Amino acid sequence: MQGIGRDFMEGTKYRNMGKSGYRLGMPPPSMEMEWDRTRTPIRLPAPKGIDLGTLSVREAIERRRSVRDYSRVPLSLEELSYLLWCTQGVQRTSAGGHTMRTVPSAGARHAFETLLCANNVAGLRPGLYRFLALDHALLDENLEPDIAARLVEACLGQDFVRSCGAAFIWIADAYRMSYRYGERGYRYLHLDAGHVCQNLYLAAEAIGCGVCAIAAFEDDDVNRVLGLDGESRFAVYLGTVGKKV
Repeated sequence: MQGIGRDFMEGTKYRNMGKSGYRLGMPPPSMEMEWDRTRTPIRLPAPKGIDLGTLSVREAIERRRSVRDYSRVPLSLEELSYLLWCTQGVQRTSAGGHTMRTVPSAGARHAFETLLCANNVAGLRPGLYRFLALDHALLDENLEPDIAARLVEACLGQDFVRSCGAAFIWIADAYRMSYRYGERGYRYLHLDAGHVCQNLYLAAEAIGCGVCAIAAFEDDDVNRVLGLDGESRFAVYLGTVGKKV
């Protein structure tokens, strides 16, 4: 019996990728979603200046567990900066419209934007923020007091979305990937999301934090909370992070 999942796998096979914008010689999309340049973003501390202790990669891998209970100790801006750098940090840009980042991405397309629901971050007002990866800065998107509660509801009542220090929400700018890979690019979006979230897990261990990945959510509801159209841009994955109890 055929189902939607099997249809997706068949339709996104390499032979079915179709004529992409790249193959048609069209100019590449922007490396970052547009934002109001008249606004002043919140500059984040430089990640290189953060003391991370001596936890090895092996220890981080061995200790990694999904954590849903968090202490009330807030994340610091330095820690948040480090986690954002490890998950979407831009190391360099190219004249051809590529970014080289701290995570792998098919064709260096890096089609994800990070939205952040800050609940308990020292020096940061609770609310929804966007990470500006090219500037390593934050821009407030929605500071309404019920934004976290609305996100919890859209995530099927998983209350640790609100009790964590911050919830990372990775949204796809679909054309940034399909420009190069057509229909197959939709597969790559989900693969890339796994790379990003695993970096969050391991980086969090280095600073005494825990993470829980979330794929159980009502897509339309989450997109509505985030102000996304759900077609050209949509939520793919979430991860909560906070200090361990």
